[in-house]
Amino acid sequence: MRVITLAGSPRYPSRSSALLEYAREKLTAVDVEVCHWHLQNFAPEDLLYARFDSPALVALTEQLATADGLIVATPVYKASFSGALKTLLDLLPERALEGKVVLPLATGGTVAHLLAVDYALKPVLSALKAQEILHGVFADDSQIQDYQHKPQFSPNLEKRLDGALEIFWQALHRRDLRVPAFPFQQGVAHV
Repeated sequence: MRVITLAGSPRYPSRSSALLEYAREKLTAVDVEVCHWHLQNFAPEDLLYARFDSPALVALTEQLATADGLIVATPVYKASFSGALKTLLDLLPERALEGKVVLPLATGGTVAHLLAVDYALKPVLSALKAQEILHGVFADDSQIQDYQHKPQFSPNLEKRLDGALEIFWQALHRRDLRVPAFPFQQGVAHV
């Protein structure tokens, strides 16, 4: 099983990238292959000038094609997710997230930005045809004690992250289930 993590903060390290670091540790511990991407992997001019043939963009697109899920983390600025992340997402193919389970994570200075994930980020992920977009986790700055070194979170945030990762794990496995065809699809009608 493979998961892509995508850090949407223009800064590194950042509070939102700390959430991804935590997720990576948890998923790696249960034998999930995690491929990490952040905005620094992309040349700024490739993003600004919409270079669809950028080597980094091509590599991300190829990895997404074979991934089972995506965890994307972003800071919230002025009631929306990172503009640099939006620029990157705009360059992905229309069906880049088809068949994928997506877990959005966000950080912000105040809980007043709590709904930015639902009203700004989720519609973009949906436009990329994500199979399932899970309820995300929003963390305000006070819940992240340290993000420069080993991430340290408040107990409440850690509990919410663990719960979201458990649901993500279940959704990834639910996605793998091969359900037999409906009898009517096989030309067999039961009366």
